[in-house]
Amino acid sequence: MTRKPIDVFGLGQCCIDYIARAEHYPPADAKCEFTEMVVQGGGPVATALVALSRWGVTCAFAGVAGEDRFGVMIHKTLVQEGVDADGLIIRKKHMSQFAFIAAEPGVGRRTAFWRRPTGPPPRADEIDLSRVRGAKVLHTDGLFIEASLAAAREAKKAGIAVVVDAGSLREGMLDLALESDYFIASEKFARELLGKNDPLEACRKMAELGPRVVGVTLGAKGYVALANGKWIDKPAYEVDAIDTTGCGDIFHAGVSYGVLRGWDIEKSLDFGAWAAARTSTRLGGREGIPTKDEIAREGWDR
Repeated sequence: MTRKPIDVFGLGQCCIDYIARAEHYPPADAKCEFTEMVVQGGGPVATALVALSRWGVTCAFAGVAGEDRFGVMIHKTLVQEGVDADGLIIRKKHMSQFAFIAAEPGVGRRTAFWRRPTGPPPRADEIDLSRVRGAKVLHTDGLFIEASLAAAREAKKAGIAVVVDAGSLREGMLDLALESDYFIASEKFARELLGKNDPLEACRKMAELGPRVVGVTLGAKGYVALANGKWIDKPAYEVDAIDTTGCGDIFHAGVSYGVLRGWDIEKSLDFGAWAAARTSTRLGGREGIPTKDEIAREGWDR
């Protein structure tokens, strides 16, 4: 069977999120009532691909889930969103990634409790590298570092752009930076990298590894980036944030979207920031993803 060509191959986390709205995060040994809850698919790469698919981009996902009801839900949510989920590996007798998240709308922050998948991570030989070579962008979070490095090296050889969502400074992430074109890190990653809070210095250090674009997302403070020797420092878009779950995922989706559209990097980053801000106005990481119509109304695709 001939597979449909894809624009983005995504490799990384997928999970199910239970997200509840609470007025404040409770202290230890206390009870806290929530007023609403949503159950959604989550994970940095999976959520980014959902956004891209909604924006008209063809995507394929590779990752790992367990032989449980969450694994069934993860696969179903991806397929329903038009994402090719043939690369989702189901580990027999293991459990999927799962998270419970308490969102505090008044302050626009959230606290997440999560369990990583209990099964072995995908091996490099379990990734369909022919699909990587056939894509235009490889989008990864580096959680499964062996497979991520193999895919990134294959993409680099084929001249395919590699976008990395660097959430945490895990083993091998700096090796992955060497193979990437767009390496956008969280504030947490930047702080772990330096041992102090200095996003600009973190960008300089990451740039030394070779990516053409490096950056640090700063939540409500916006982002900083170093692109081909040029500094970019932008504030966040002002919105009434309800839940920041998924904002980083959508920011990175915006960067990949801009790469595919051939935009300059400043516009790509700005689009990611705008889309992330829009996402924060709804509970959950996927409910608030801006639609194609909203993107058109705001003039992004002109």
